[in-house]
Amino acid sequence: MDPTRALPPIPLVALMTGRVAPLGAGGVTSGIAKRPVAAAVMLHDHGLDGDEQGDLRHHGGPEKALHHYPLDHYAGWAAGIGARPLLDAPGAFGENLSTLGLAERDVAVGDVFRLGQAVIEVSQGRQPCWKLNRRFGVPDMSRRVQDSGRTGWYYRVIEGGRIAPDAVLTRIDRRAPDWTIERLSRALYGAAPDRGEWAAMAALEVLTPNWRALALRRLETGRIEDWDRRLYEKAA
Repeated sequence: MDPTRALPPIPLVALMTGRVAPLGAGGVTSGIAKRPVAAAVMLHDHGLDGDEQGDLRHHGGPEKALHHYPLDHYAGWAAGIGARPLLDAPGAFGENLSTLGLAERDVAVGDVFRLGQAVIEVSQGRQPCWKLNRRFGVPDMSRRVQDSGRTGWYYRVIEGGRIAPDAVLTRIDRRAPDWTIERLSRALYGAAPDRGEWAAMAALEVLTPNWRALALRRLETGRIEDWDRRLYEKAA
């Protein structure tokens, strides 16, 4: 999508929350299993009422208050990994917001949306972790998500408020339209190191501080971090 082109209002397919629960064997807990809500939910700066995360060090918090994953990607995943009951309905990827017609190439960090009574701002893309491997029963699902660029993205909350399941996302501002989630993924995970992109990321004020710090570390050290601890359970 042309970054200067107006985006039509995007209705939610589902608004979802989830409680922490066991994820497979071994005592691991997670809030990745989300279910659609039937009534309006209050959004605060740390997320939706009734939504939980099992690992608060890496999930949730003000820079990851809401996770958005396009339902548009589900057919591609079914074609790639085979039919899965998880892919029959929204929520497979632990998302809070499910939509059609909005993907990583269309959304940039710093994009501001009104959603119900709330105002939210895109803060970063998702860095998938090994819990997706467990959830899907695919040993390298997190790696597949990362390499595909079909990661989804997170929002920070500018103004809290009630959100109904049939609310509509309306983009009201763009602070860095050239910095799409797709571009961020290429800068982080592309095969060829690009110091120019890392320098631009480090200076990008609307990008979440952790990602800016990551880009700065790469510039200082010349090294790309080891992702195995995040992507694979045995390494973690």
